Amino acid sequence: MRIALGIEYDGTDFFGWQRLSHGRSVQGEVEAALSFVAAHPVEVTCAGRTDAGVHARCQVVHFDTVAERSERGWTLGANSNLARDVAVLWARPVADDFHARFGARARRYRYTILNRPVRAALSARFVTWERAPLEVDTMQRAAQALIGEHDFSAFRTVACQANSPMRNVREIAITRSGDEVSIEIEANAFLHHMVRNIVGSLLPIGRGERAPEWLAELLHGRDRSVAGPTAPSSGLTFLAPRYPAEWKLPAEVTL
Repeated sequence: MRIALGIEYDGTDFFGWQRLSHGRSVQGEVEAALSFVAAHPVEVTCAGRTDAGVHARCQVVHFDTVAERSERGWTLGANSNLARDVAVLWARPVADDFHARFGARARRYRYTILNRPVRAALSARFVTWERAPLEVDTMQRAAQALIGEHDFSAFRTVACQANSPMRNVREIAITRSGDEVSIEIEANAFLHHMVRNIVGSLLPIGRGERAPEWLAELLHGRDRSVAGPTAPSSGLTFLAPRYPAEWKLPAEVTL
């Protein structure tokens, strides 16, 4: 039997999603909790691995099991064995050919910037602080150059293991609500550090240090060394992957 789960987590105190031989990982703790509930070893596959310090609103995983548990049993059982910074949101039985990673048709991230003269206290784990005023409209205009299918080598870390730098960005929305600036990006998939590197190049544009056209120049130049720095991980949240409706998953992860 194959089960899909939706999981949220605060990534601050983790070394990332992927299971490690040292240090906390989200995968390691989720697998340990599910193995206890199932009474046999469980391995999970996720929609998209996140780095150290990156959060998730609804990460999706799947795993195979011979244990018969209700949806409520998987959810409550796992949560009773997880630390406070990880929670299973829902569980659904799925067909054996469902795949959390390869079945996803899109993925969406949000990057949150606290844009005020004073640093954060209450929200410090979930935002990046930028003291200089940001021109959101200028950032939004610049970001539209990224829409569509492009070679995103300029925004790809040297450690990226993807076979191709081609990605299809479907939407970028940059908005302000009070002191917070939100950058939401949806694409078919993302390269390693792609969102954080895009944000690192949008910030100089928002501060007025670079012209809006600079982002398009970086994209077409394909040279990571001349783009902006990688933005901190704390502001990044993986919102959700998206799957075809045929899988009958919750609305938040369905196209």
